[in-house]
Amino acid sequence: MAMESSNGAATLDATLGGHLARRLVQVGVRDVFAVPGDFNLTLLDHLIAEPGLRLVGCCNELNAGYAADGYARAKGVGVCAVTFTVGGLSVLNAIAGAYSENLPVICIVGGPNSNDYGTNRILHHTIGLPDFSQELRCFQPVTCHQAVVNNLEDAHEQIDRAISTALRESKPVYISVSCNLPGLPHPTFVTQPVPYFLAPRSSNQMGLEAAVSATVAFLDKAVKPVMVAGPKIRVTAQDVSTMLRCEQKSIIFLINNGGYTIEVEIHDGPYNVIKNWNYTALVDAIHNGDGKCWTAKVTCEEELVDAIHTATDDKKDCLCFIEVVAHKDDTSKELLEWGSRVSAANSRPPNPQ
Repeated sequence: MAMESSNGAATLDATLGGHLARRLVQVGVRDVFAVPGDFNLTLLDHLIAEPGLRLVGCCNELNAGYAADGYARAKGVGVCAVTFTVGGLSVLNAIAGAYSENLPVICIVGGPNSNDYGTNRILHHTIGLPDFSQELRCFQPVTCHQAVVNNLEDAHEQIDRAISTALRESKPVYISVSCNLPGLPHPTFVTQPVPYFLAPRSSNQMGLEAAVSATVAFLDKAVKPVMVAGPKIRVTAQDVSTMLRCEQKSIIFLINNGGYTIEVEIHDGPYNVIKNWNYTALVDAIHNGDGKCWTAKVTCEEELVDAIHTATDDKKDCLCFIEVVAHKDDTSKELLEWGSRVSAANSRPPNPQ
């Protein structure tokens, strides 16, 4: 929708959704990780319409949140967009992780129609109460700022304050936008908003280089520097489909040790053993012949070397998935010691009253 500014010049898409999209582009965001729901669909339309943004559809909200987490680590700020409550509560664990890691993740939630606030109505996507603040209250402990945008008059101020706070504090923020507002114009939603003026976060370059050198030296001496538990893919595997759709050329390593090794070292029990999956077949099924994907399962060092060579040479234009089968007891003495200490700490008896 076109509007006319005070000097007679036309401004394009001077809407709430357009303003939010431009503000995201201005702070360096190029990809928004989203899951559609009926409360955020119109907002997603405006994000898609912004030439500087790409909307990356994810299989579920938790994956979208973790994708935004990784994007923030690589690019400086990440964004996820979900729907009200059913989506917001699903993404919450990822936002809490970003808070603990000091990552500026902007979580945008499509909220209820602005006319429904204060009406005592019970809406879907809620816990069955007429109070719409349950989602907001859940986000308050794990975000440094929260904005509930349910009117146009102060929408630009709320959006700008939330985004700038995320960047300044390097913490996640929560922005809820009523579902009936993204397409509405307002004089404050100018095409070229006032640029952000934020002091750059300084880094001690010498200290950083020393830390990197010490870390590399430590890993070079390590016999077993990395161990990742295989069962964690049972969520993350879904978004292999997203990676294929976006033509990613990453190499994914799955360390399959048949269960929860860390938990075994803390306190063993039958719950630490899981049904093994054919993980390469799972990825092949997700691939389904659509896109470029290559999988391999390796059981020894020689096979691993060959697989890495193939992934970086003949299959370098593919998304490569390599399952590394490891024994369930293949762990370091440091992990054994750590498990013993955690077990002792967890099992301390209550203090005398």
